[in-house]
Amino acid sequence: MKKILLASFSVAVLCLVAHSQPKGFGQNDPEAKKVLDAASAKVKGYKTLKATFTFKLESANGKTNETKKGSMLMKGTKYRVTFAGQEIFCDGNNTWTYDKKANEVQISKVDNSASTITPQKLFTNFYDKDFLYKLNTDIKLNGRATQEIEMTPYDKNKPFYKVLLWVDKTAKTISGTKVLNKDGNKFSITVNNSSPNAAITDDQFVFDQKKYPGVEVIDLR
Repeated sequence: MKKILLASFSVAVLCLVAHSQPKGFGQNDPEAKKVLDAASAKVKGYKTLKATFTFKLESANGKTNETKKGSMLMKGTKYRVTFAGQEIFCDGNNTWTYDKKANEVQISKVDNSASTITPQKLFTNFYDKDFLYKLNTDIKLNGRATQEIEMTPYDKNKPFYKVLLWVDKTAKTISGTKVLNKDGNKFSITVNNSSPNAAITDDQFVFDQKKYPGVEVIDLR
């Protein structure tokens, strides 16, 4: 079953977390770090976070090939992502990945290794070990003043060569991201709205089989 991982927010951005910083690379921009640290601290201060986002895929010729909308819930180590016909539930111990078209769910134990991607990592401190970053000129995004941070991965084997991260200048929250692939394709994720400290119950992070009649369960734990 094809799995779609958000990413997170910055969904991948789905492949942002991977390797530690090698020695011998250039220094990061301290002004960019201030912006990133402020955005990270803002999210870490929330008890819960509810957000909707738009995913857009652009081909090398600049044509938009695909646009999809999704939503996300976060609470501590728990999260739930709904995107492109799939739902990912995580209660901090187990992960359920449900494919609506196949009416199939895969269950696996949570992998806490550094190579895994979760919305929490995408919204917080993924940047320090994996990227060289600098602050670009401010831009307007959805009519709001936005700080653009250009990020280059230390690992040159990544399929992408650059990530642009956008942070709302006033709210100090992540507004979206664009990933530039080596094949010329680009994909972006824009946060449409977010509700910090929304009322979210723990049962929203657990797959309830009774609500999915006839679902095929594949337990990989």
